[in-house]
Amino acid sequence: MTASFEPYLLQFKRPGGTSRGVLHTKETFILKVSESGSEGVGECGLFRGLSCDDVPGYEEKLQWLCDHINLDRTTLKEELQHFPSIWGGYEQAVLNLKEGENLYFPSEFTAGKSSLKINGLIWMGKADFMQEQIEEKLEQGFDCIKLKIGVDWKSEKQILAELRTQFPKEQLELRVDANGGFNFEEAKTVLKELKDLGIHSIEQPIKAGNIEQMRKLCEETPTPIALDEELIGIVDFEKKKTLLEKINPQYIILKPSLIGGFAGTDEWIDLAAKLGIGWWITSALESNIGLNAIAQYTFTKKNKIPQGLGTGSLFTNNFPSALELAGDQLSFKN
Repeated sequence: MTASFEPYLLQFKRPGGTSRGVLHTKETFILKVSESGSEGVGECGLFRGLSCDDVPGYEEKLQWLCDHINLDRTTLKEELQHFPSIWGGYEQAVLNLKEGENLYFPSEFTAGKSSLKINGLIWMGKADFMQEQIEEKLEQGFDCIKLKIGVDWKSEKQILAELRTQFPKEQLELRVDANGGFNFEEAKTVLKELKDLGIHSIEQPIKAGNIEQMRKLCEETPTPIALDEELIGIVDFEKKKTLLEKINPQYIILKPSLIGGFAGTDEWIDLAAKLGIGWWITSALESNIGLNAIAQYTFTKKNKIPQGLGTGSLFTNNFPSALELAGDQLSFKN
């Protein structure tokens, strides 16, 4: 087997606002493996400023993988344990080499017999921009919407209040993602206000790494809390277990590109199941290559709540997609 990679810069159709700043481009890397005339493709979904493997020498490590692609899986996994996006791309490429075409995890989903329900994502911005996005998602048929918050809470709260006035929680599920945008004291107040608004959950209310504060918030919160960035960079199984046992969140958010690909995601899911913690899977601005693989994997996990997968529509220069969105249902059209 041989391997090669190439960088690719995705261009946003319009800037994406988060509490960490505004995104105009998204860098990623496409990994290809070849054997006996067949080719497999995967995406190493590096996320600058967020991935734990956003470090000097990233491309050198990718080249190391290409140079040593025929080493056994256990050796490769050990070498790449601190490069979760590279390991994830390797998993994808090898699976695609085996299955062919656009396939990674053949199932009723890839056979066109079933679909995945996803939430609609609302990016941060001025109130009128956020309102415009919300109206668009509602017209498309979404009944679960996730809003990025944590920049201007007063305006964001007003938008949520207006939404809730129009749509009761039985009709519209509202999730919010703060990306660590609040401090501890702010978060306590926000959690109470979110309860009054009938919000399903909030992702990462405070910055990752404040374990004791997060534990206290999860213990006392009136609104379910989901850990997101808190999981990034934890590769040891026992440390994963300790983290979940100590914080005991209501949910965890799983981004395969950031937490060790499918193998890493499986570990978090198994731990969450044993501890009674809910979860859902979210993409992390991958191109259509990685998104396709993650969607196929997500379907195999049989989680019935809306998942946080993208649709590939954010970028002007994305790759052709095997995924199709109808309402809030993501399906596979090979």
